Amino acid sequence: MKKFSSAILSLLFVSSTLAFVPLQQQQQQHVTHLAASVDDKTEVREYFNSEGFNRWNKIYSESDDVNSVQMDIRTGHDQTIQKILNWIAADGDIAGKTVCDCGCGVGSLAIPLAQMGAELSASDISDAMADEAGRRAKELGIENAKFYSSDLESVTGSYSTVTCVDVAIHYPTEKMTEMITHLCSLAQDRVIISFAPKTWYYVALKKVGELFPGPSKTTRAYLHEEEVVIKALKAAGFEIARDEMTATNFYFSRLFEAKRVA
Repeated sequence: MKKFSSAILSLLFVSSTLAFVPLQQQQQQHVTHLAASVDDKTEVREYFNSEGFNRWNKIYSESDDVNSVQMDIRTGHDQTIQKILNWIAADGDIAGKTVCDCGCGVGSLAIPLAQMGAELSASDISDAMADEAGRRAKELGIENAKFYSSDLESVTGSYSTVTCVDVAIHYPTEKMTEMITHLCSLAQDRVIISFAPKTWYYVALKKVGELFPGPSKTTRAYLHEEEVVIKALKAAGFEIARDEMTATNFYFSRLFEAKRVA
């Protein structure tokens, strides 16, 4: 009964506000798949430069001005970040290494990695997000991290580790392989990526949520099959070394660490 109640709560939340799996407003569901793939990048940029920034900046902070659902999302996201930091701490070799964090948000991962001694290059499609991450880093006296705005496809360079957390949800299925291939092209040693897994349960959750009125403005949400992600990583010369799953009532994220083998 408790599990069933949690599922119902999740459905109601997905239908009424932006979570890790946001939904497009019901009256916009007539937009064709082609138009959706063309407009995704602009939609995400505009959202996270306005309403989305205000909402997620509070969630990804220590602010008390959050409701129970947003607190649950914060908890889930924090768990994912901590799992990555635990992996890196266990290896004990990040100091002095170059790290590229694509889709850095407000610096939830990039800042602690910089504090561990990594040389950070962090970007986000949203100017507001990248600026806030830079402000937070400066406030902490961090000098070994650079924050700038860029879409993922435009990021260049070569780095020991490339991270991309909670970003894949904005990428349509047909763009996912291309995204992973680009991330791998930037990485010398490893890629760490999270995504919302496409399972029968989460697909059902998403479909039921679409039956309810949505928020005034959100971004589209895409779930991805693990096999597609693994296949793309292997094609780029990487193999899964570690994996984790984080699932709270309103946040679910599959996390892979893949290391270069070719």
